[in-house]
Amino acid sequence: MAEGKRALRSAFKRIEQEVPAGVASAMRWLRHPLSRWIRIPVGLLLIVGGVFSILPFLGLWMLPLGLMFIAADIPFLQKPMAWFAHACVDGWSRFRAWRQKR
Repeated sequence: MAEGKRALRSAFKRIEQEVPAGVASAMRWLRHPLSRWIRIPVGLLLIVGGVFSILPFLGLWMLPLGLMFIAADIPFLQKPMAWFAHACVDGWSRFRAWRQKR
């Protein structure tokens, strides 16, 4: 397995530990190789939704998630998206620890 693909897989696993069980289950299903024809349109829709983050339900959170789903099939995006996801999860963990101290 390529290094980028391995890094992206570990980033997805870290995110799945942080989100609710139903969301983690959907993410695992979308990452499965047989779900490729669903993963690509879902990734594109999330990217478009992230672009329109001004609207109430749509948000900026959709853009990186869509890019991560697309990166599962595009090798040159795998390492940068894995790095970004790890950085976000690390930041989220630091924020939670800081908030618990308060």
